[in-house]
Amino acid sequence: MTQGTARAQQNNIPVGIALMLAATVVFALQDGISRHLASSYNTYMVVMIRYWFFAAFVIALAARSRGGLRAATRTAQPGLQIFRGLLLASEICVAVFAFTVLGLIESMAVFICYPLLVAALSGPVLGEKVGWRRWAAIGVGLVGVLIILQPGMGVFNPWAVVPLISALMFALYGLLTRYAARQDSTATSFFWTGVTGAVAMTAVGLWFWEPMSAPDWRWMALLCVSGALGHWLLIKCYEMAEASAVQPFAYFHLMWTAILGITVFGETLRSAVIIGAALIVAAGLFTLWRERAQSRSR
Repeated sequence: MTQGTARAQQNNIPVGIALMLAATVVFALQDGISRHLASSYNTYMVVMIRYWFFAAFVIALAARSRGGLRAATRTAQPGLQIFRGLLLASEICVAVFAFTVLGLIESMAVFICYPLLVAALSGPVLGEKVGWRRWAAIGVGLVGVLIILQPGMGVFNPWAVVPLISALMFALYGLLTRYAARQDSTATSFFWTGVTGAVAMTAVGLWFWEPMSAPDWRWMALLCVSGALGHWLLIKCYEMAEASAVQPFAYFHLMWTAILGITVFGETLRSAVIIGAALIVAAGLFTLWRERAQSRSR
């Protein structure tokens, strides 16, 4: 295959769903750690250090892969890859900032709308078909999210625009990742995501350096490892399956966040959480059942 020739894409829905579920677990863990660190240190510095590890990881991975660094860096769409990297780095900064000004739960109440943005844009951006049943499943999942959060006046705080911007940026990043996979491998997209973000964040974050305590350095190490893992899972997810098919399972991000709040921060398990989580799971299982039924009928 010559560079610039479209890659044959898979649409393995079960594998894509499994990758999305794994990614939501990792992202929920990152939310808690990010909130802890950003409450004590500058957001740019926290994101910069995370990206240093991320870049080192993708470079090491590329060096050990077939074709080495030369193969990983080779792309027919460098502008798109650079834009993806900058977009994700900016989105992470916006999301972490939202945790500090609006709080983790209220931020997630707004941010969790990003799967709907992906589903709405997957048609015009990627040319994917979104049927009414899939729209219905996504809608049921959103109802479950609203039941869990029971959003109060805090959601209508003017600061709520911050996680809304973050949601739009993350949705666009996911769609562009799927688009880039038509010509570039997962390794190439992963490399450009890490290196571009590291360069951009270093240019900004070094101006905001401040000392960090030993315990927080350990939390930072965990954040770095989970950051690399989470975004690799997401890249692989969009390479394996249509974005609109796996998005209902992104709602599990909120469920893991609720579990984290209960077990780590001592939050109370409300009946609304149980009802909402049941709706989210039901919506995801229905989507998987529909995809399998359609595959058998083809």
